[in-house]
Amino acid sequence: MIPVHSAPTPSEFSHPNLEPLFSAEQIQTRIAELGAEISRDYAGRNPLMIGVLKGACIFVSDLMRATDLRLGVEFMGISSYGAATRTSGEVRITKDLDVPIEGRDILVVEDIVDTGITLSYLLANLRSRGAQSVKLVALLDKFERREREVEINYLGFKIPDAFVVGYGLDFAERYRNLPYIAILKNPEMQ
Repeated sequence: MIPVHSAPTPSEFSHPNLEPLFSAEQIQTRIAELGAEISRDYAGRNPLMIGVLKGACIFVSDLMRATDLRLGVEFMGISSYGAATRTSGEVRITKDLDVPIEGRDILVVEDIVDTGITLSYLLANLRSRGAQSVKLVALLDKFERREREVEINYLGFKIPDAFVVGYGLDFAERYRNLPYIAILKNPEMQ
């Protein structure tokens, strides 16, 4: 019997359905700049970084190391997407904070601002808990899709209205581990 060879499975890092948008080097350079800005703006203070799970986990890790401050770190899970590529509009907290934030300076760290529905809810929720200040750090801004106004105080990059993955961002839990950010050309064909 002659062995049958199937086509090799494409690597997650070089999948043909991915169009690179920002390289790992571009991302790290911008994070270093953001860390320097935050360090300057919060000098002498002890802000609490709140990473929004799961997409911002890598960004939070790198941003913490680029920020020369005494700071705390917490995580929240919040969702309006589920496994879909478009927001459902219904926002829910899937993991809440483990510490009180009353009187604290809060830096919400998010991977992407899209419609603004989820983040406007989250920012209002944190302000209602008595935080001294609440500012937003976003790696990506998909401004063309905004439905609710959200002020981004520290921004990595503006991006076009395309579905992006990598560096923590996923499609159905795939591609989070890419070291760069790419446009997923055909999400429906995954």
